[in-house]
Order: sequence, then structure tokens, then C-alpha cells
Amino acid sequence: MRRPALYSSSRPAPAQQATAAAQPAPETAQPSPRRQRWRLAARSPAMMWSAIALLAALLAMSLTLHMGPAPRKITQADINAAVLKTLSSQPLPSEYARAYETIRPSVVRVVSYVKKGRLKDEKTARLHAAKPKPLGPAQGADRQEADDDEEVEAGVGTGVVIVDKGVILTNLHVVSGADSVKVTFHDGLESSATITGAQPENDLAVLQAAKIPDDMIAATMRSTGDLAPGDKALVVGFPFGIGPSASGGVISGLNRSFRSPEGKQEMTNLIQFDAAANPGNSGGPLVTMEGEVVGIVTAILNPTPARTFLGIGFAVPIENAAQAAGLPPF
Repeated sequence: MRRPALYSSSRPAPAQQATAAAQPAPETAQPSPRRQRWRLAARSPAMMWSAIALLAALLAMSLTLHMGPAPRKITQADINAAVLKTLSSQPLPSEYARAYETIRPSVVRVVSYVKKGRLKDEKTARLHAAKPKPLGPAQGADRQEADDDEEVEAGVGTGVVIVDKGVILTNLHVVSGADSVKVTFHDGLESSATITGAQPENDLAVLQAAKIPDDMIAATMRSTGDLAPGDKALVVGFPFGIGPSASGGVISGLNRSFRSPEGKQEMTNLIQFDAAANPGNSGGPLVTMEGEVVGIVTAILNPTPARTFLGIGFAVPIENAAQAAGLPPF
């Protein structure tokens, strides 16, 4: 009987099978000990970080070579040279200018008003005479009364804000006898003011403004304890109504005395200064180069009737002025 054909893989001949059986089976190839150590090291975290550090060092070295040498260290001489160059190319404002800018927001113009009916002196009446009368019928008594009630400017002076709620120091002679007082602040705001205090022996008055600017800044007051002749000083005010005006000078002396031209009053313990002051400066601040108030300008010495500045002015120390306003002494 015929056998069916069967499919099978190729087999070696019997002789080849015997030869293959006689040879030993090849062993699996094993890596060398050195290669095994490298494989274990590659798996170690310490080795990995060492490699990263090495690469970072190589990268830094490469950047250094491309960027060139490190910049030179800046010395004090370099800083001094830069400051001198800036000062020569951009001049700074003077000490007086800086002091003026500091005190300016605290300085006010003070004007006193009186009714025409109170002007008894003929000379004063002529200075404040009304406009020429218009042509027409004569004015009646009612009209005359209205004219008598009309207020006219009696005096112009200066004041300085010492409390940001609108408390102002000025001279008593600026507002004495006034029917009303008005002050004008640095931003142009005009307000009525009332006299809330006085210190006649030092010719000082305290005013309270009805309205104040939103950004009101009070002056900084400084003790006169370390003030000395020769120290620079600045006077700010409205001489003859012009201003605000600034004049610079020095402290000429301390503990001076002054008697008014009429001889009615003598003031003591005054600060003498030589910064220009004229009628209208009365009540204004005498300030240091830091813009701090050390006195209130109150008088000038002039033996002639001209009432103009001859080089000697007097100010009440701020300690006395602060007490007039009820503030504690330094």
C-alpha cells in the first residue's frame, strides 16, 4: 500500500547528525568584566550627575572664550568722576532756590480791609479815595451810607501756614483793627480768615482760614537753639504787595532789641538778619537752607521816614510764635 506524502523541515543526513552530536554545544557569549563595570557605572546617579557637571563646565568655558575677558571692577574713583561730570553738565539749583521751593506752598498773602466810614485820617482817606464822582444829581444819604460800608484795602502782609488745617501766623500790625481779613494761598485760592489769637508783646497774630487747598502743606518749624550768626537765611513774602518774592542773606545776630518808630513798643530776643525785607514782608517766614522756619519777620530798622530796607531786619523766634498759636515749645 502506498504511504501518503508528509511535509517536514530539512534534516541533516545521518552522518552530519552524528558529527554535530560529537561536537559540544556552544556556550552563550558573556561580556568582559570591564564592559560590565561600565554598564553598572552608567546606571549610577552619581555618575550621571558627574557627567552633567562636566558638560556644564565645558559649556561655561566655551561661553567665556566667546565673550572675552570679564569687565573691569568699578572703583570709587570711577564713581567720583561720574558725579563730577554730572555736576558740570547739569548744575543743581542753589541752596536758596531749594529752600524757596520747600517753603513756598506754606506762604500766604494777607490783606486786611476796613470800611470807608472808619477812615478818619485825611491822609489815609486820600490814599483810599473812591473813583471820581459821575456827573448827575447829588447822591443822597443812603448812597453815602453804602459808601461808608464799602471795604477798602488797608494793609498787605504775609503769613505762613503752621498747621495744615489752615492755622496761619502773621504780624498783629498787619491785621490789627481790620473789619475783615482775606488770605490767598499758593495755588490762588482766596479765603476769608478770622483772628483767633494774638501775642501783642511780640506783634504776632494767629489766623484761621475758612477754606484751604486740598493739598495744603504746613511749614516745618525748627528750633533756634543751634542758630548762629553767619548762617544763611531766606525771607519769603509780598514786599509792597509784589510776590511771592524771595531774598537771601545771613543771620546777623541774636537776642536783639527793637523799638517801634512811634516808641510805643519795645521787643526783645529778636533775630537780626540782612536778607532784604520791606513793607509787605511783615508776618512772613525767615527760613534756613532746609526750608525750615526759624522766625517770623516783624520789623526793619530805618531811621528815615522812607520805611525801606537798609540792611537790618528783625524776626520773632519761632519758639515765641508757636506759643502764640498754642503749640508746644521745642
